[in-house]
Amino acid sequence: MDKKPCYDIVVSKSFEELPEELKELGAEERKLCIVTDSNVKNFYGDALSEVLEGKCRKLSVYAFPAGEDSKTLDTARDLYRFLIEEGIDRKDMILALGGGVTGDLAGYVAATYLRGIDYVQIPTSLLAQTDSSIGGKTGVDFDGYKNMVGAFKMPKLVYINLSTLKTLPDRQFFSGFAEVMKHGLIKNATFYEWLLANMYEICEKDLDTLEEMILLSCAIKKTVVEKDPLETGERALLNLGHTIGHAIEKARNFELYHGECVALGIVAAAFISWKKELISQEEYLEVRDMFVPFYLPISVDHISPEEVVRLTKADKKMEGGMLKFVLLKGIGKAVIDRSVTEEELLAAVNEIYYDEEAPHEE
Repeated sequence: MDKKPCYDIVVSKSFEELPEELKELGAEERKLCIVTDSNVKNFYGDALSEVLEGKCRKLSVYAFPAGEDSKTLDTARDLYRFLIEEGIDRKDMILALGGGVTGDLAGYVAATYLRGIDYVQIPTSLLAQTDSSIGGKTGVDFDGYKNMVGAFKMPKLVYINLSTLKTLPDRQFFSGFAEVMKHGLIKNATFYEWLLANMYEICEKDLDTLEEMILLSCAIKKTVVEKDPLETGERALLNLGHTIGHAIEKARNFELYHGECVALGIVAAAFISWKKELISQEEYLEVRDMFVPFYLPISVDHISPEEVVRLTKADKKMEGGMLKFVLLKGIGKAVIDRSVTEEELLAAVNEIYYDEEAPHEE
């Protein structure tokens, strides 16, 4: 177990140390509500309940149907009702057990129920462990638009049980890896190079390697978030790949995973960076091709590039009608750019678009 100094991130290989961490938050005098999805409940609901039994005033479990389709105000409303019926008050606490959907939903409810109650993130996916559980961004989707309703609400603790990654399907695991790679690209070239050097161990899910990777990745995000908790400046760099990525997610009706779309968005952003002469063609090709060994896509079919560009205009990163876009000035250095044009966006999406009907080289 390792605890990052000055920040409530705990990394362990089981749930056994969680009761002691929660005790420091006064859990013995509080009601705890585990919020999870139907899949994670089957894997870890009982195990977590067992280690917490008798360690709090009362323990309850709320499970919603797994999937992005549940990340809505309707599910939030159902959870509000459950909390009321369970008698959860302002001194009690929510435990978000699961991936990014669970953490975002439970965090948003924690931010808004009774004007805010404490919550703890217990992320079980690589995406959640290295990205969405850290930094206090919470929210739900609205009419298919990602995270359009939300709030900033910092968790009291992030407890990462590495062993949960062993039951994570490979596709979900590598989807999460896209966010890890993003952290290296925006802030730390040395970490980026470490990821490539440890490619085999990462793909094999070696727990010791994953522990080091997660701690390093979390440290990068933690540093950025602490400097800019409400995203008024530097924190926006964490959105590398997300503007086009979110648009592709919606255009493909969420058939692709979030990290897969982020990888595509990063390739598109790197292409724009090259065309704006911020990076060389060689750097662009390296950024593009680095995703392949980690089973992440660098091209996408069944989209309309024009529709994807249109969807970027509904992105919450629009400010005063201008898109706040994140570009690269090199490996480990990202910048915010407000000059990206619609034509540049379309060219970038066409770069990653694979038209099945077009002729291709054999």
